[in-house]
Order: sequence, then structure tokens, then C-alpha cells
Amino acid sequence: MSTVEQLPRIFQANLGRFFDRVILPVMEKLPSHAVLETGEADSLDQFLDRAAAQVDNYTSNEAAKAFVLTLAGLFERQMSRWARATQDAGIADMSRLTGFEPLLAGCAEQASIDLSVEGLGDALTQMFVVANVVRHGEGRSCDRLRALAPDLWDEHAVDYHDLLPGTAVASEHVRVREADLGRYIWATTRFWGLADPLPLAVTNPPYGQYLSANFGDGTAPV
Repeated sequence: MSTVEQLPRIFQANLGRFFDRVILPVMEKLPSHAVLETGEADSLDQFLDRAAAQVDNYTSNEAAKAFVLTLAGLFERQMSRWARATQDAGIADMSRLTGFEPLLAGCAEQASIDLSVEGLGDALTQMFVVANVVRHGEGRSCDRLRALAPDLWDEHAVDYHDLLPGTAVASEHVRVREADLGRYIWATTRFWGLADPLPLAVTNPPYGQYLSANFGDGTAPV
């Protein structure tokens, strides 16, 4: 059994463990509030409770964004490692693949993965662009994300307030929810399941419930 054959299954397992053992437990422990109350408070205690709720939701969103950055970085390193192993084995010339999107397209082609099925490529690309916005803030990635996924912004949200002083900027208002994290882990583990040539490959990882109308029809098996 070659390294190239083993890596997809190892990558998929590592991603799944990170999501199940780290991301979900952390996000579930962070307090969140469906509605943030505004207006004049009746007491100092009520004012402080409202302020604490704003901080809770802001912190939860920051944690979710940080996890997207981590997932995207982990998945990109995995693709780079698989491409290098493929190159070293003399299977294909992968030396030209640098950067997330060339790696994604090249690895998918080598593994005979159709990125258009069930919105797999859309979900992976969105994850990468969100990670860039988290890392860099305003700029081309933020403009691109507004075009790719306008639903990640909600200027009329009743459960989020930007706590930063000064003029509001779009990159600070990106909202990453559990469903978004779920779609990204579904996409990354789905990718490696499809690339796995070994028997009993898990091509439909147990995160299909996070699919939405924006990424396929939402009916992928779990």
C-alpha cells in the first residue's frame, strides 16, 4: 500500500477528529443569545447583562471565524502533502500547483473528483475565501466573498453587534455559524473520501445535515 493511497483516509480522519473533538465542543460551550436586547436599561444590572450578551455573541463569532482559518490551513497543507507524494511517486507532475485554488483543482483532477457535484467546490472555495477575509480583513477577498456568499452578512441581525469603535468595515461583519462550519467540514472530509482508493472509503461523511440550498439540494446522505 503506497503513501499516496493511505493519505486521503488519514487526512479525512484527522479532519473529522478535529471537528468532533475541538470545534463542536468549543462552540457548544460558548454562550450565545438569540436576541440582543437594546434600548434604555431599567437598571445597571440589566445594562451589564445586555453588554455581557453582546460580548458573548461577538466572541462566539470570532471563534467560528478562527476555526474556518484553521480548517482552511489544515486542508491546504493536506492537499500540498498529497500532491507532493503523488509527484514523488512519479504518478503525475504536481509541481505547478501552488496556492489553495490551483491545488484544489489539480488534486481534484488527479483524483477524478467532480467539484461541481453537490456544490463541493463551492463550499471549499467559500471556506478558503472566508479564511482570507479573517486573515486580511478588507480587500479583494472581502469583495469576492460579498459576491460569492452575501448571506454571510446580515446588517439587520438582532443577535450581533460589532463591538469595535470607529467606522464599521464589511470584513468585521462576516457571520460564521455552526451550519457554515458544518458545511466546510463536510466538504473537506467528502473530498478526501472521494480521493480514497482503498476499500470501504467514506464518501458520504456524517456531516450531510449541514448542506443548504446554496450547496447542492441539501439531501446528501449522512
